[in-house]
Amino acid sequence: MSYNVKVENVLQNIRKVMIGKEEPAVLSLVALLAQGHVLLEDVPGVGKTMLVKTLAKSLDCDFRRIQFTPDLLPSDVTGVSIFNPKTLEFEFRGGPILGNIILADEINRTSPKTQSALLEAMEENHVTVDGNTIPLARPFFVMATQNPIEYEGTYPLPEAQLDRFILKLHMGYPTFVEEMEMLTRTSQVHPIDSIEAVLTKQELEHIQDEVKHVYIDKNVQHYIIDLTTSTRTHPQIYLGVSPRGSIALMKAAKAYAFILGRDYVLPDDVKYLAPYVLAHRIILRSEARYSGETASDVIAMIIEQTEIPIRKELL
Repeated sequence: MSYNVKVENVLQNIRKVMIGKEEPAVLSLVALLAQGHVLLEDVPGVGKTMLVKTLAKSLDCDFRRIQFTPDLLPSDVTGVSIFNPKTLEFEFRGGPILGNIILADEINRTSPKTQSALLEAMEENHVTVDGNTIPLARPFFVMATQNPIEYEGTYPLPEAQLDRFILKLHMGYPTFVEEMEMLTRTSQVHPIDSIEAVLTKQELEHIQDEVKHVYIDKNVQHYIIDLTTSTRTHPQIYLGVSPRGSIALMKAAKAYAFILGRDYVLPDDVKYLAPYVLAHRIILRSEARYSGETASDVIAMIIEQTEIPIRKELL
């Protein structure tokens, strides 16, 4: 069985549980295969946590959930050294961050100090406890959720930390037909109870390695740089996308091409993914925000104004 079929089986599992959430499902897999992390931002009850749980159950990996609260400490995430009176030595007891698939629930409800412990692990792929560096397991994938409505008692992630997420996604409300289907499917037994793993840890690692070798033409790389450079000079943007954003967009485009069954990246892959990769990496000027513009609106405008590369021999 090919790896593309394996990836499709994961999507089929998600479709059994998540009704009408094809786009967030595919984009979550894009982030996973690109070895990035996802920030899910939406109101409660639209399926953020369920999407992560379904993805985790579809993979034969170690799943850990961290419920972020105001009193959560960094050691509750990374782990702590405990003195063993028998051996007269300190022993490290690993925290939930040492799993493979991590659900960081309500990440904006905990203090910046604890947020930093998680985000450092996401960036460096290791944690440091009492001067000892502990490497994280592979694969390592974080899906963090946050509620954009309730701000009292929360600690919004600063832009420098938002930059650690390769994609920022929104779930959205279901349609009437989709919600009716949800009621039907969950009237007796929840569909997630029947989900079984369809992809092993080793297979996932092999797929992640294959994604790195998906071909991307220099013209497509040029297109990526044109998009990110435009954010640095746009009159409505105060702070544009860093080179890390360009790399993230390239990695996401490779993963998306692989999911679609291609071993090469098209400009349309970059164009489709750009809003999800770039919008949370920019800061708008105050006059743009006051006029009602959003980061997604400005990125859409930049995409529309940027010329898409076309090979001359195809003209």
